[in-house]
Order: sequence, then C-alpha cells, then structure tokens
Amino acid sequence: MSTDRIISGKALEDDAPVDLSLRPRQISDFIGQQKLKDNLQIAISAARGRSESLDHALFYGPPGLGKTTLAHIVAVEMGVNIRVTSGPAIERAGDLAALLTNLQSHDVLFIDEIHRLNRAVEEVLYPAMEDRSLDLVIGKGPGARSLRLSLPEFTLIGATTRFAQLSSPLRGRFGVVYRLDYYDENALAIIIKRSAKIIGVKIEEEALLALARRARGTPRVANRLLRRVRDYAQVKADGIITSKVAGLSLKQLEVDDLGLDEIDHRLLYTIIDKFNGGPVGLETLAAAISEESDTIMDVYEPYLLQLGFIERTPRGRTATPRSYQHLGLEYKRGDAAQTSLFNDNP
Repeated sequence: MSTDRIISGKALEDDAPVDLSLRPRQISDFIGQQKLKDNLQIAISAARGRSESLDHALFYGPPGLGKTTLAHIVAVEMGVNIRVTSGPAIERAGDLAALLTNLQSHDVLFIDEIHRLNRAVEEVLYPAMEDRSLDLVIGKGPGARSLRLSLPEFTLIGATTRFAQLSSPLRGRFGVVYRLDYYDENALAIIIKRSAKIIGVKIEEEALLALARRARGTPRVANRLLRRVRDYAQVKADGIITSKVAGLSLKQLEVDDLGLDEIDHRLLYTIIDKFNGGPVGLETLAAAISEESDTIMDVYEPYLLQLGFIERTPRGRTATPRSYQHLGLEYKRGDAAQTSLFNDNP
C-alpha cells in the first residue's frame, strides 16, 4: 500500500517544484511557531553581530511543519550558502568528508533525517562539529595513517522526525534544539491565503477555514489540499474556490471534516470491528490492514493520537469513545478494555 496520501505530512515527488515557490525565504514571512522564531532570530542576530557562524541547530517534530524551510531561512538570514543532504545519502565517511571540505566560511550544511546517519559517519562528524577538524584514515593495514584536516567555520542544521533515535553524543553537540509543533487553524488559514495569492487562485474566507480544519495542523498538507481543490475549481467550477467548491472537492478526495481519509477510517474500523476496540498489537494491526508497522506509527498514528481517537497502551492500540462518535458507531462500554489475544507488540 502506498503512503503517498494527500493528507500525509511526508513530502511527495510532485510537491518539490511547488513547495519551492511557496516556501518563505525570510524569517518574517514564516507563519506560526512564534516562540521558535523569536529565539532563532535572536541567535541569528547575535551571530551576525559577532561575525561568527550560527551554533549547530537541531529541528525536530512531525513531517511537513517547516524544518527544511527554516534551514533555508537561516542561510538567507546569515547571508551564506546552504548544502542540502540527508542521513541515508551519506553512506560512508568519505561522503561526509566531501561535503565538509567543500563548505565555505560560515556556510550551512543541512542534513535531513539525521537520525538515520550511519554510526561510523557520526564518529567522523563529532570532531567536525566540536573542533572544526576532520580526522581521516588513509590506507589500510600496517601502512594506514591518520590525517587531520582543518575545516572552516560552518553551521550544521539537522532535522528529524524521531528525536529519541538520535544518539546522546550527537544530540549533545547541537548548540540549540528547537521543537516544531502542529499549527492551529488560524495560522493554517493565513498560510493557505498566502499560498493562494502566490499560485494565483481566488479563495473565499469560508473555504480557507474549511481547508485549514482538514490540514491536520500541517502546512504541507494545507498547501497540498489547496492545489487539489484549485484543480477541481478549474475543471468543475469557474476557478474560484468557494465554500461549496471546497466541500465538493474534499468529498471527492475522501477527506472528512477533521482531515481523516479512507486509510485513517480503515485503521479505526479495523481496531473497532476486528478487535472489539482493542487492545491490539502494532504488528497484528499492520498485518490486518496490509501495512508496515513503521508506517502506521510514523504516518497514521500521530494525528489520530492528537485527536484522541486512539491510545497506545502496554498491551497495544485501543480505540477511544471519540473515535466511535466520529464514525457514527455506538460505543459499547468495555469493548476497548477487554483483554485481546492479539497484543503481540505494543
């Protein structure tokens, strides 16, 4: 089953060109995350005032909230270049060395999914972050020798959706750590309004709020919904996104009033119908809906947990009375409390 869902916070292939055009370039244009912005602005202003590079920074939080965008903003605000890569792309220490030795003074190196760095690569990264030096081993066997290269001042910005999976030594080497939280509806409405202006589509105020309610607290989802509704308005209406057009479009996309789609519903119905409301182990639930357990945990569950529709218990996942109410089902007291035979992997 594909995880390329419209309401998924993960980036899709067709997002890239549009995301670049909608991405704010200055911190003043970045909407939401006010406390983070204030602290980051102070750090940037202080570093520029001292003509130093910014401290190494770590952004963490669910996908689609703006971690990559903030990294680019830092580079623009500091007036330096940015090199972009990801943890899985750096397979060997030599790959990291090539990136680091090509940086100019005060440049930004952005590593997405930094929790997926190879441990051997991490060991090379530590002295680069602390001492701005690169330790390499040349040759093999008895003839091998170590070589230390000096690096220019640079800023490493890491981004991760799994903060707990970062090793303690790596976490400790970041000067600042910022958490990005889900956005409220007002902030999302402002983001959608700004994006609509950039892509040249007219949208009514009620339609703005309708999209914001279904965006799952995530700007990337909000912009993706806007593009799909724009397509519908262009083909089925006069190109203007009204409340009615938005409603019809979202209904066709199978996105309900809270932003849940067909896969979310299937997961909830599976817990309720097949396992009497739970608890059911993650691996059993994954097998029941033909999905990977990591995908359920990273893609589907965060928003359902935020809504209070499911709970993670020591024995597995359970559906809450709220989920029954949303699906129009009668909640039978004790359904989710009874012992399940399928609580294999909580």
